[in-house]
Parts: sequence; C-alpha cells; structure tokens
Amino acid sequence: MHRSVNLDEQFARFSDTWSPKIVGELNGQHVKLVKLEGDKCPWHSHDAEDEMFLVLEGTIEIDLRDGVVTVGSGEFYIVPRGVEHRVVPRGQTQLILFEPAGTAHTGNVRADITRDRYDRLIEK
Repeated sequence: MHRSVNLDEQFARFSDTWSPKIVGELNGQHVKLVKLEGDKCPWHSHDAEDEMFLVLEGTIEIDLRDGVVTVGSGEFYIVPRGVEHRVVPRGQTQLILFEPAGTAHTGNVRADITRDRYDRLIEK
C-alpha cells in the first residue's frame, strides 16, 4: 500500500531522546527522526560520511573546533566527513537526519547515548 509519512504522527510515537528512529530508506540512506534535549553529545567525527541535520522544531548548536553553527526550525546544516563536532540542543528539539545506513550517530566515539541499532517506526 502506498502512503505518505506524517512527521507529526511519527514523532508522537516516541518520547525518548538521543535515540534516532528510522522512518525511511532511499539509495542506501536512512531517514531518521530524533528528539534531542540536554547536553549529552560527545565530540566526534565521521570518517566516511557527511552528516545532515534538518531542524523541524527548536534550535541546535553544532560546535565545531573552529566555531559554532546555530541551526533553527526550517534550517539544515551538513557537517562534512572528518570534521569533529558535537550537537547541543537549546531546549527540546526535533530533527530529521539523512545519513548512510550503518552510520553510528556518535561516530568514532562511544558514549552513554550511543546506539548499536536503531528502532524502525516504519517497516520497509
């Protein structure tokens, strides 16, 4: 059956933070929804992948070693592969992540928020 994905409905299905949920796949990429709150993200990088953060609600700051990028609702930022960064939400936020399947969301660092697998809200 063909149907569109309603983002509000999907975000309403979970309340945990820092735990991306897969809602789609295309061309080897996962489309993930995530809620963020609190300063929990470690400094990390992704050697083989760029990482795109599309903010739907709220504001995040992406700390880079040479500055900070503020990303608000309706905006996105792409962290180039190999660039060390960390994400700091300003209050409660909702994001969409587009990243290659198999990308570890804390990159080359293990932390309390590291997930070894991602829940799927929508099956393939």
